[in-house]
Amino acid sequence: MNNFAFTCGDINGIGPEIVIKALNKITNISNDKFIFICPKNVFSKNVKMVKPAFEYFITTRIKNSNKQVTVLDIGNYNCNSGIPTVESGNAAFKAVQMSFQLADTRAVDAIVTAPLSKTAINLAGKHFPGHTEMYAEWSNVKNFVMMFLSRKMNAALASIHVPISKVPGLIYPEHLKKTLDVVLNSLTKDLGINKPKIAVLGLNPHAGEEGLIGKEEQKIIKPIIRLKEYKNFLSGPFSPDAFFANRMYKKFDLVLGMYHDQVLIPFKLINFGSGVNYTAGLPIVRTSPDHGTAYDIAGKGLANESSIITAYKYAKKIVINRKRLG
Repeated sequence: MNNFAFTCGDINGIGPEIVIKALNKITNISNDKFIFICPKNVFSKNVKMVKPAFEYFITTRIKNSNKQVTVLDIGNYNCNSGIPTVESGNAAFKAVQMSFQLADTRAVDAIVTAPLSKTAINLAGKHFPGHTEMYAEWSNVKNFVMMFLSRKMNAALASIHVPISKVPGLIYPEHLKKTLDVVLNSLTKDLGINKPKIAVLGLNPHAGEEGLIGKEEQKIIKPIIRLKEYKNFLSGPFSPDAFFANRMYKKFDLVLGMYHDQVLIPFKLINFGSGVNYTAGLPIVRTSPDHGTAYDIAGKGLANESSIITAYKYAKKIVINRKRLG
């Protein structure tokens, strides 16, 4: 048995709804225990829409219980379904903070985060680009990687939430090596893949066309791929359009992209609703669904919980592998 924390995400989005829907299914097949970090009034509002099929109790502090689900009340926050607000940003941020404290003190083995709104977080005065950067800063970890996991394709990013204009400045040897080291370690120890194969995409159109459309591939990416410690694991750099058009990702355990949309667009086209966001390189385990707050359907009971269930399954797999492999 393992312990998992679920955060509410943005309370004006679909986060609370999909967590309750997910727990309805997960608790029916698992003996794990769960802490759902959510304002009591938000939980009460959502259980009127989605009836819980699990036993739970609501508390303001963690204590032993014979219930499979504990709802950790983080205070009262006004709901306004469908829009980002200061209240929803504060609630989401507090839930994430609490989840980190639980993981850091080993009260839980892993965290599954429901989607939050970067707009709401910033309205609340919390200047983080997203979950990934929050957990990395609080863990005091500098070398971390945003990964995306699915049955069909795994991917990772050399740069995360930065403007396109800043991406070339982040593609330098030291940074790429640190990224690859985190990715390789995560593939072997977290996902249990022996001798992983990684495809590295180019930065420029046509992967630079031998230096005619950019020099990063020739000067930086190719020399890294050819290093002794990586040559048995890496291939590339590939031209992204041809790589995905020819479904070459099927031949690799992971695709490393140079910037966000380069791999997130094909990943979501292939996996939307079933993919998982994972922060690699942290001492804690944190996964999340690959979709956003879905404000357009919030409060209507229409949200699909498949991706957050898959996020739980990956979190459990990583927890088991880390315990087994040390």
